[in-house]
Amino acid sequence: MGIIRWVMVALALGSVPAAAQVADLRSTTQFRVCADPANAPMSSRDGTGFENKLADAFGEWLGLPVTYTWFPSGMGFIAKTLRAGECDVVMGYAQGDELVQNTNHYYTSVFGIVTRKDGALAQVDHLSDPALKDHPIGVVAGSPPASIMARAGLAKDMRGVDLFVDRRVKDPVGDLIAGVKDGTLDAAVLWGPLAGPRVKDDPDLQFTPLLKETAGPKMFYRITMGVRLPEQEWKRELNSLIRRHQPEINAILRDAGVPLVDDYGKELIQ
Repeated sequence: MGIIRWVMVALALGSVPAAAQVADLRSTTQFRVCADPANAPMSSRDGTGFENKLADAFGEWLGLPVTYTWFPSGMGFIAKTLRAGECDVVMGYAQGDELVQNTNHYYTSVFGIVTRKDGALAQVDHLSDPALKDHPIGVVAGSPPASIMARAGLAKDMRGVDLFVDRRVKDPVGDLIAGVKDGTLDAAVLWGPLAGPRVKDDPDLQFTPLLKETAGPKMFYRITMGVRLPEQEWKRELNSLIRRHQPEINAILRDAGVPLVDDYGKELIQ
């Protein structure tokens, strides 16, 4: 799961079970992760997502086996998983969301444009580029770049999809990328961790980060882990691991194809 509310999908507090009001519900014998079973390339029940690999690394650093509570992203996710005491950490959570307590961020990523390497829009690196006009462009409805595109006069060219779906049966981001590949779309503007891993080994496609945008909303976001609000000690323990193992974390993310940028969204981190 990850990125601001639209990417992680709208999580609702719902009712908080009485047990969830206990100061510290976390397990001391397992690294219990709350995750969507079909949120590729981030999390997946088969363990192939990059957040799965990060969870494995944190479990190793903690000396604990990794276990999962699977629940589809959407209404009630936090209430049914983390706040219910079924699991102890949500990987890939946007910094600043009020539903959880955020750890320190362990990476920062950015929106970008997926194009064909030989396509007419291959050189585009900002959303106000006139070259984008009159080309069909895929975008997730309600995402930050959609607002910029509308202001840039691209509303008629936008082909929106809804991310708030059950991704066990639908794959809107995959559909957009497939559209670019088959020529139905000339570009797709997507969140880097969703798009980068899908195109990194594709001989025909490329992902170009949007590092030159000057108008809001911003195109980069810091990604944290989410823990229960009262659990300060648990947060500090995870923060310590993030600090001590940042190079290993970066290596996992880079290997997956996640575009990493500095904390100000200005430069790619190699």
